[in-house]
Amino acid sequence: MTNDNKRPLTLRDVSDATGVSEMTVSRVLRNRGDVSEKTRQKVLEAAKELGYVPNKIAGALASKRVNLVAVIIPSLSNMVFPEVLTGINRVLEDTDLQPVVGVTDYQPEKEEKVLYEMLSWRPSGVIIAGLEHTEPARAMLSAAGIPVVEIMDTDGKPVDAMVGISHRRAGREMAKAILKAGYSRIGFMGTKMPLDHRARKRFEGFTEALAKEGIEIEDREFYSGGSALAKGREMTQAMLERSPELDFLYYSNDMIGAGGLLYLLDRGIDVPGQIGLAGFNGVELLEGLPRQLATMDACRQEIGMKAAQIIAEQLENPGAEIERNVTLTPTISYGDTLKRR
Repeated sequence: MTNDNKRPLTLRDVSDATGVSEMTVSRVLRNRGDVSEKTRQKVLEAAKELGYVPNKIAGALASKRVNLVAVIIPSLSNMVFPEVLTGINRVLEDTDLQPVVGVTDYQPEKEEKVLYEMLSWRPSGVIIAGLEHTEPARAMLSAAGIPVVEIMDTDGKPVDAMVGISHRRAGREMAKAILKAGYSRIGFMGTKMPLDHRARKRFEGFTEALAKEGIEIEDREFYSGGSALAKGREMTQAMLERSPELDFLYYSNDMIGAGGLLYLLDRGIDVPGQIGLAGFNGVELLEGLPRQLATMDACRQEIGMKAAQIIAEQLENPGAEIERNVTLTPTISYGDTLKRR
């Protein structure tokens, strides 16, 4: 049984192929009504052979929702977000819900556009990265009438619910570990921060903790574009040529931190004796480095799983109480680049 004229298949095609009424075919495919097991199998096998896919948009006209969860993230090239998506998918694969992904490239105006288009399809829920949005975007999220979970960050007030870590606390904890190890002449390298709010908050927490001990960052450098090993090498070389007295380099993410580590090892510099290093995110890909970079796990898969659970639970039990502020606790991995005392 094939469909040679390229028209969309309908219930009638399955009905004609099985000799079963369209109403019975509909009941089987929607798993509704009392249908014999023999008829059910006959319909399912015919639908599978034909390649028939039910038109859920038509069904959604009555419910006003489709079984899609809009997942809006800033990047797919940043390894952080595929791991978040893995967590989301692990939960939703056991439900009727399907995640649909939109990418904003860290641009607020693009986030508005992506959100507008996704909400126009009337999804059953939204999972969106970050707490900072334009006023129109916040208005759309507030008026959507569906569960909304903002992820990755809990330093702020959510539209509905939020799941993530406190980036300010993460920055403070790393600063305390660096100072405890005896380092005091610190340089910082990271992304330009007007749009990378989570990196900005970590930097704020980091500098606040240093200031409490009377220490200031002695050199800093910021870059735009994707995180890359080459960028980490380049910035590390430039910073140490400017400020050779530095004894610790803190990077806003692991990828540029790994580039810095490779540069220092190539130059024969003693790590962590002469210079210590730390990044952020706990990227597993970097476990093959000659030295394990000190870092902090951002709880990525846990964030994705918990956000998806909140969406699924709200849809299953619309009136039930939910936890609207889920703050996970990342831990420091000292690796081989941060002394422990």
